[in-house]
Order: sequence, then structure tokens, then C-alpha cells
Amino acid sequence: MFSTAIGLVLGFAADRLLADPRRGHPVAGFGQVAAALEKRVWRDDRPTGVGYVAVLVGGTVAIGVVADRATRAHPLPHTLLTAAATWAVLGGTSLDREAAAVSGLLADDRLPEARVQLTHLVGRDTSQLEEPEIVRATLESLAENTSDAVVAPLVWGAVAGVPGLIGYRAANTLDAMVGHRSPRYERFGWAAARFDDLLNLPGSRLTAFLAVALGDDHAGAWRAWQRDAAGHPSPNAGPVEAAFAGALGIHLGGTNDYAGRIEHRAVMGDGPAPRRADLDNARRLARRIGWAAAATAAGVALAVRSRN
Repeated sequence: MFSTAIGLVLGFAADRLLADPRRGHPVAGFGQVAAALEKRVWRDDRPTGVGYVAVLVGGTVAIGVVADRATRAHPLPHTLLTAAATWAVLGGTSLDREAAAVSGLLADDRLPEARVQLTHLVGRDTSQLEEPEIVRATLESLAENTSDAVVAPLVWGAVAGVPGLIGYRAANTLDAMVGHRSPRYERFGWAAARFDDLLNLPGSRLTAFLAVALGDDHAGAWRAWQRDAAGHPSPNAGPVEAAFAGALGIHLGGTNDYAGRIEHRAVMGDGPAPRRADLDNARRLARRIGWAAAATAAGVALAVRSRN
């Protein structure tokens, strides 16, 4: 009953201490398989995209089910398996380091290098961004990916153990690969994008709730979430970014350039535009949210296993 909860906490701690594996990362391996399959099956229609997601995510979940059942009766192997899977799918420390790198480059007045570093975090065009927009982009990515790369996988690990952890990461990886809007993926990637939206619903709401609870301005975070989140094009990034903005006493949103595709996003929050110092505050908030999410996931895992 305790092995899943302990494994989630150990895996989270491993991510905090070690970050992502530098070589042989299983998520990178999954991406290579997904890319090879895409080359073979791609067609410009939704049904093919649905099958593509079903095969890859379903196959990943099946592997997780087999491994989970093979070790479930043995607490130590099951704990270690859960910890390894958790470490592999989380990305909180790498995310924090990327944000810190951008902040450090800005502090040294190395604007061109900061623009390049920012491309590790965002898909928008960064080549012409000045410092205020670099700060905003970094903070928005930090908020959104705290949900996607930390809280959401912990939620699915708590509910469904190893299959939930690796199944979520498979779906999230496919969304990053084919779920964006482009002539090639408008229809083929539809299923990946919508499935990822569905899986991220509970994690994004928990992230927003924790931002309200752990931020400096509880009332401001709640107000921004309830009032402004719907103006964001993403049903999951909206609550998280709005809650972060309110919690930090700033505003987010504005115009983004995605390789010539311009998006005008609603402003979220009541405060001024974010400054470089707000990046450090946001990183601290993200770390607090991560620890709280790990504790919550362990508690949920205990509750789920005790009922079973």
C-alpha cells in the first residue's frame, strides 16, 4: 500500500537532486519511436492521428501495467520502479535551471544569449524580444510547465501508479511533437492535442489552487484565476498562468509571434508587467508548488491503495 506513495516522493526527490537523465533518457527514446512511426503512417486526417495516439499511448500504458503487476507483490522492487518512472517523467529541476539561465543572462546584460536560451522554453519567435518580453515569456513557460512537467504527472502517478506516470508522459510528448497548429499537424495532430488537454485538466487545476494557497497574494491569485483564465487559448495554461500572475502581483499575457502566426492573448492579473526580479519569485513559487504536489500525490496514492 505504501510503495506507490514512497516511490512518488523518492522520484520527486531524485528529480530535485539530479534533474533529468543526461543520456539515454526514456522520453527521448519514446520520441524517436514516435517520430519513426509518424513517417510511416502520417496522413492529413484525424482518424489516422487518433490511431497514432492510441497505439503509442496504449502501448506505453500496457508496458506500465505489466511492470506494475509484476512488482506489486514485492514492496521494494515496486517502490524502486515507481521512483524510477517518476524521476524519468518529471522535469521540474531542468525547467528551473532553464529559467535560472535566462535570468542570469539578463542580469549580465547578455540579451542575445538570453533570446537563444529562451528557445529552450518556448515555441514563440524570440529573436526580437527585449528584456520585458523575455521575462514574460520565461515566466509564462515556468508557470505552464510546472503544471505539465511536475504536477500533472504526479497526479496521474497517484491515481494510476506507473501506468499513469508513463502514459501521461507519452501523451504529453506526442502533444509537443504533433499537437501544435501547422499545415502538417492541423488534422493529424488533433487527437494528440485534445487528449493532452483532457489529461492535464486535473493537474492544471491543482497547480492553480496551489499557486493561490502558496503565493504571496492569495486573494489576487484567486481573482485572476476566476476572472482572467478563460481569455487564454489553452484551457489548462489559462488557470495556471492567471493564478501565477495574481500570486506574484504582476500581469501576464499579450502578443506572441509563433513563426509568423500572431496571437493576441488576454491580459491576466492586475499588477505591473513582470520584471527580472519576478523570475526568482516565480521560481520559488514553482518549487513550493512542486513539493506540495508531491505530498498531495503521496496522500492520494495512499488513499487509493487503501480502498483497493
